[in-house]
Amino acid sequence: MAKIDVSNLPPVRGKYVENADLSALTWFRVGGFADVLFSPADEEDLATFLKNTPEKIPVFVMGVGSNLLVRDGGVRGVVIRLGSPFRQVHVEGMRVSAGAGAIDAQVAKAAARGGVAGLEFFRGVPGTIGGAVRMNAGAYGGEVKDVLVEALAYDRQGERHVLANADLGFSYRHSEAPDDYIFTSACFQGRPDEPDLILARMDKISAEREAAQPIRERTGGSTFANPEPEKSEGRKAWQLIDEIGGRGRVVGDAQVSERHCNFIINRGDATAADLEELIESLRRDVKAELGVALRWEIRRIGEALGSSE
Repeated sequence: MAKIDVSNLPPVRGKYVENADLSALTWFRVGGFADVLFSPADEEDLATFLKNTPEKIPVFVMGVGSNLLVRDGGVRGVVIRLGSPFRQVHVEGMRVSAGAGAIDAQVAKAAARGGVAGLEFFRGVPGTIGGAVRMNAGAYGGEVKDVLVEALAYDRQGERHVLANADLGFSYRHSEAPDDYIFTSACFQGRPDEPDLILARMDKISAEREAAQPIRERTGGSTFANPEPEKSEGRKAWQLIDEIGGRGRVVGDAQVSERHCNFIINRGDATAADLEELIESLRRDVKAELGVALRWEIRRIGEALGSSE
């Protein structure tokens, strides 16, 4: 489609940036430019934008780019990034309210300081609360569906929706939330415990994660969701990749991590095409050799370089 510019968009109180380099905003550090990057001033500003932006203009939302692969040709349309107005965290009793742009680990820390247990798993989840709710993120024995009370979202028409836990149809690393919903906040329920004990558990999670995962590399978190145990004979995604000899596999400057082979790393000069080709090669080989279909956990947006779509 044709490139979008701000003349096609409604007035807002937030900020529009044209030709925004998305590679600087993703953990992989790859990808092209967005026609427009929009940072809304608050929920009302976001709703106004959605309501008054023609539906023919594509709209995408991103957090901190932790599990996002932006293709090299960039994104035609508007990418919404929820900034500081959406990063507030409040603890009241055993309830923790967080904006969708809040970093998962920061939410865990705020809960711990308030003596709220049950949210420690967020310490091991990269990304933001909005993405965590969307995909029922989890780690180290906990996941969003265990603690979510309700979430707030806006649809493509700018209508506000309050969604209870049961409304989201949670399953493993998945929710049934409509694709056009943009989450702006969520409320979680924990249980009382001593802050020092909660923080100690979080420190253990952090240490285990650093020992097992290439978190200091240019990576995107877990590449694939673990398959259903009955379909993989109980093997996790990394075990299937290891079994086909995928550990360390290279395409261009993209590589399967030697430390944890469900992580793909950009060694420095990888393109999004390198990363996508490498990941797809793993999917093909696991399916061909082991009969198991792996599902992307990393989200992909944008066009391949030179695409006319």
